[in-house]
Amino acid sequence: MRIGLGIDTHAFAPEVEGRALIIGGVAIEHPRGLAGHSDADVLVHAIMDALLGAARLGDIGKHFPPTDASYKDACSLELLKQVADLLTSDGWRIVDIDSVIIAQQPRLSPYREEMSCNIEQALKLRSGQVGIKATTTEYLGFEGREEGISAHAVVLLDRAFSFGMLGM
Repeated sequence: MRIGLGIDTHAFAPEVEGRALIIGGVAIEHPRGLAGHSDADVLVHAIMDALLGAARLGDIGKHFPPTDASYKDACSLELLKQVADLLTSDGWRIVDIDSVIIAQQPRLSPYREEMSCNIEQALKLRSGQVGIKATTTEYLGFEGREEGISAHAVVLLDRAFSFGMLGM
């Protein structure tokens, strides 16, 4: 078994950009989206880094570099599916994911169930294998000043055993 930790942070994009706020694959009602090369889904990015780290497969920058134009405005849930394929081909099975989103605004609790479903579907997991919490910083730090949003994720992986994979 292996445990992985992922952390991601994105600043809010300028209001004039008109960028959607996407977290956990959900478009959230808010005047500003997050700045980033892909859709800047801070939650999915933290989960991807946690998964890749636990499997010792690098990080999302290695697999989906921001210098690669093909990832411009990419849907992070689609990138998450590619991470799942990497884990499977390397013999790993996802046991559990727990995460927390840190944002003063917007209020995220109404979206948590849909976020969990999106992530579970992208990773082909059962319902209840992805936990998502949201918290504020009580107006402290960049999240508290509403300059951006961050997310942390912890994952547990296990070897996916089959008859051909004894001793892993």
